[in-house]
Amino acid sequence: MSTEIRIFPVRGIGEVRPGDDLAGLILAALERAATPLQDGDVLVVTQKVVSKAEGRVVDPRSVEPSHMARVLAAQGPKDAHHYEVVLRETRRIVRMDRGVLICETRHGFVCANAGVDESNVAGGAVTLLPEDPDASAAALRLALREQAGADVAVIISDTFGRPWREGQVNVAIGVAGIAPLADYSGQQDAHGYTMRVTNIAVADELAAAAELVMGKVDQVPAAVVRGYPYSRAGGSARQLVRPPERDLFR
Repeated sequence: MSTEIRIFPVRGIGEVRPGDDLAGLILAALERAATPLQDGDVLVVTQKVVSKAEGRVVDPRSVEPSHMARVLAAQGPKDAHHYEVVLRETRRIVRMDRGVLICETRHGFVCANAGVDESNVAGGAVTLLPEDPDASAAALRLALREQAGADVAVIISDTFGRPWREGQVNVAIGVAGIAPLADYSGQQDAHGYTMRVTNIAVADELAAAAELVMGKVDQVPAAVVRGYPYSRAGGSARQLVRPPERDLFR
């Protein structure tokens, strides 16, 4: 069903630190902008601020590099301490070339450097992905409902590269209150064709759309999507990870 949606940034959240009440910071920023949350909104929040609030921040210099990390540092652009942090977040190395690592994380995500990220972090530290992004999304959703009384969906987003395509896009690594996939299998199109494998990654599309108003260097780590008629469900971002036995690129 065609619809009209609005996406607006949540500005003024400020620097997030370990232990901060992320829901409170977001709601205060929305209140200052006179754009309070409404039932049915989708709040998209970057992994970076969720990880900061949860204390998933590491100074690589505090980590003792392994032999493997030193070998990688001899080949690539990062030092051995950074590679050691990446290796500790990695379940399996999918591809490795000239110090570039494509890793499978403990969550099952396949991404560069196991999601370890040094952008927008002060003092040479790096952020790690949340331990359980779905649980993080669920906790944030609950806190927003308790503090604002609004029933919203929450998507935690991160920037991933894509096989076969140049450029990066934001995808959902954690979801709560929204079905991450819209399965059209068995439905007929306008010409009577029965669709068989069409399964739209709704949560990824919303994460990517929200990034358009957040940017990478503007310190806007959240956005609200309003007007999208999503399917309300428990959901899990793990539903978006293709099983290895059906993944032709692994």
